[in-house]
Amino acid sequence: MKETVLSQSLPDILAPGLSVVFCGINPGLGAAAAGHHFEGRNNRFWRAVHLAGFTPTQLRPEDDRTFLDFGYGLTTAVARPTARADELSPAEIRAATSGIEQKMSAIAPRYIAFLGKTALSAMTGERDISWGKQAMRFGGADTWVLPNPSGLNRSFTLEALVNAYRELRIAVA
Repeated sequence: MKETVLSQSLPDILAPGLSVVFCGINPGLGAAAAGHHFEGRNNRFWRAVHLAGFTPTQLRPEDDRTFLDFGYGLTTAVARPTARADELSPAEIRAATSGIEQKMSAIAPRYIAFLGKTALSAMTGERDISWGKQAMRFGGADTWVLPNPSGLNRSFTLEALVNAYRELRIAVA
């Protein structure tokens, strides 16, 4: 069973001209097995984006495709599922850079929002990445860094996540 999950990845939920593409580091094992982004009882993504004002109701992971209806998409920096993102090597994340840049260039979102600093840091070689809007563009999109909503990220309360996500929503508006 675990080998089957490890060979699965999540399908991107993308379309041309989105306002924001949220880019997770990689799928968790539960999300990959379920086939839906941000699956897992401890993941706070759907709650945070709703409370920040991106959606009028809180979506469930199985409704992830409806995120497109609001002008937002979902992708992951690395397709390989893991139990924890720290199981990925910086080299594995760096190797995914051109693929993500090509996806963003093809669909031309206004913003790409990396969930956590890890992927953007590995992809760009920048060590001192701040939260929020970045000076750089990535794949032609304005770049933003948000805290990772994983339940494993105990550095950010739900309130802190919502506040950070709301800053992006206000910038998009």
